[in-house]
Amino acid sequence: MQDFLVDLNMPKQTILKQLLIWRAKHISHRQFVYVLSIVVGFTSGLGALVLKNLTHFIQHLLEGNLIKYYHHAFYFLFPIIGFALAYLVIKYIIRNKVSHGIPSTLFAISKRKGIMKQYQMFGSILAAPLTVGFGGSVGLEGPTVATGAAISSNISRMFHMNQTTRNLLIGCAAAGAMSSIFKAPIAAIIFAIEVFSLDLTIASMLPLLLASLSAILTSYFFFGDDILLPFKIEDKFVIGDAPFYIILGIAAAITSLYFTQVYDKFHKFFDKIGSPIKRLIVGGILLGVLIYFIPPLYGEGFDVINNLIAGNPEKALENNFLQMDLNNIWIVIFLLAGLVFFKIIASALTFGAGGVGGIFAPTLFMGSIMGNCIAKIINNCGLFGSSISESNFTLVGMAGLMAGVLHAPLTAIFLIAEVTGGYELFIPLMLTATISFSLTKYFSPHSVYNMELGRKGELITHDKDHAVLTLMDIDKVIENNFITITPKMNLGQMVHEAVVKSNRNIFPVVNEKNNALMGIILLDDLRPVMFDQSLYNDIVATDVMQPAPEIIDLEKDKMTDIMQKFQDSSAWNLPVIKNGEYVGFISKSKLLTAYRRQLINFTK
Repeated sequence: MQDFLVDLNMPKQTILKQLLIWRAKHISHRQFVYVLSIVVGFTSGLGALVLKNLTHFIQHLLEGNLIKYYHHAFYFLFPIIGFALAYLVIKYIIRNKVSHGIPSTLFAISKRKGIMKQYQMFGSILAAPLTVGFGGSVGLEGPTVATGAAISSNISRMFHMNQTTRNLLIGCAAAGAMSSIFKAPIAAIIFAIEVFSLDLTIASMLPLLLASLSAILTSYFFFGDDILLPFKIEDKFVIGDAPFYIILGIAAAITSLYFTQVYDKFHKFFDKIGSPIKRLIVGGILLGVLIYFIPPLYGEGFDVINNLIAGNPEKALENNFLQMDLNNIWIVIFLLAGLVFFKIIASALTFGAGGVGGIFAPTLFMGSIMGNCIAKIINNCGLFGSSISESNFTLVGMAGLMAGVLHAPLTAIFLIAEVTGGYELFIPLMLTATISFSLTKYFSPHSVYNMELGRKGELITHDKDHAVLTLMDIDKVIENNFITITPKMNLGQMVHEAVVKSNRNIFPVVNEKNNALMGIILLDDLRPVMFDQSLYNDIVATDVMQPAPEIIDLEKDKMTDIMQKFQDSSAWNLPVIKNGEYVGFISKSKLLTAYRRQLINFTK
C-alpha cells in the first residue's frame, strides 16, 4: 500500500493516474470488476433511497395536507404542476433530454457501447420525483435503474474498462436497483439477465451476485424490513385450480397486448406534437381529468395493490366519482376493470406530457387488479362449485402481466415468489407466466422496453451473432479509396484517370451534378478494350457500365441486412449510398475482419 499513498493536494487527474497504476500492479482485472460491482450495487441502492424518499416526501406533503384538508380538485392540478416543474428542471438545470429509464439504458448498450452521459447520473433523480410525486401515473423502478446504470457507466469509463465490462456493470446496476427496491436479490439478477440480455456465465454471475447483495444490504441499512408488497401466502395451490390459472394466463396475455398497443399509439400521437409545451398542456390536462375522476390512478399505486392483496378492494375504490354501492360485488368488479383499462392510458399520458418514470409499477398495478377481477368473476359467476384464492390470483396476475408486457417471465416468477416469502405459488406462477409470455411474444415480438430498438434492429439479444452485428459500427468498415468515373468519360479518360491511378478493380460511376450512383465498372469489363487506343474516343462509361449486384443504403440497412446482401449477391465489394449520394464501398473481407474483432471483444 505504500506506493499508493498520494498527496491530497495533488490534482485529480494525477491521483486517478496513480490509482490506475497501483491497480494494474496489485489487482487483477477480474478482482477489480468484483470491487466495482460492489460499488455499483451500493450506488444503485443509494439512488433508490434518494428517489424513493424524495418522491414520498412530495406525496406526503401534497396528498397529506392539500388534498386531504382542502379540496379534491388538487388531483386535477397537481399533475400539470409536476410536469411543468419537471420541464423547467430538464430545460434549465439538466439542459439535456431525460429519456425513459430502461429503454435509454438499452439504447446505450446497443448503440453507444455502454457509454452514458454524465447528466444521466442525476437527471432521473431530479425529474422522476417531481413526475411521480405530483401524481404522474408511472413508477420509480425505471429511473432508479437508469441512474445506477449511468453511474456504473461513468465509473467504468473513469477506470478505462472495456465495452464488455461496461455492459456487465450496467447489468449489475440494474440488478442492484431492483434488489434494493423489492428486496428480491435473486429476481433482480434474473431481471438483469433477461432484460439486458447478459450472458449467464461464471464471469458475469459473481459480479451480479455481489451487486445485488451490496444493494439489498444498503436497502436494509436505510429502510429496515420495510418492503413494497408485505404479504405472506396463506392459501396453498391445489391441482384443481390449474384450469383457472390457465384462464388467468390467457387474460394476462390479452391485457399485455392491450397495454403494449395503447402505449405505442399514445407514444406516436405525442411524437406528432412538435412543441414540448403543447405536449405538456395536452398530456397534463388529460391526465388531470383522469385522476380527478379516478383518484387511484394517482402516482405509483402500490397502496391499491396492497389493499387488493389484503382483501380490501373497497378501500381502494371508496373515492369513486360515480358514488356506486361497493357492497355489490359486480360494481366492484366493474370499477376494478375500469382501473385496468385506464391505468395504461394514464401512464402513456404521463410519458407523453414529458414526465419521467418507468412502466414497471403500472405493470404490477394492472396485473394485480386484473388477477383480482378474474378471481372475483370466477367466485361469483355461479358456474363453478369451488372458490379460489383472490389474494393468490392478485399476486399471480402481477407475474402474468410482467411476463407479457416486459417479456421477462423468469423475473416475474422469482419476484413474486421472493416478495411473498415462499414458493407455494411456484406452479401457478410458472403456468400463468409461461402462457402469457408465449401468447404475447407471438403477437408482439418486442417488449415495451425495447419496442423502438427492436423495430430498427438495434437491440442486443441473447443471439450472439445478432448481438455482435448490432454492436458493429458501419461507418468504420466503409472504404473511400475508389476512384469515381462520370457517365460521359471516354475510354481514354477512364484508362488514364482511373485505371492507372487506382489499385482497385471496381470503379463507381457517379453523376456529376448530384453525386448519385449510376452503376459500376469492373476492370474485367475494360480489360478487353483498354489496350486498343483506336477505341479510346468511341467508348464511353455508360457503354461498359453495369448495375451493382446490391446497394447498401446507410439510412435503411442494418448490419444484418448488409450481411444478407453479401450472402445473396456473392459479391466481394458493394457500393454504399446515403441520402441518395455515393459514399464508398464495403468489402466482404474488411466486414468479416471487423466482425471477428467484435466477436472477440464481445465474448472476452
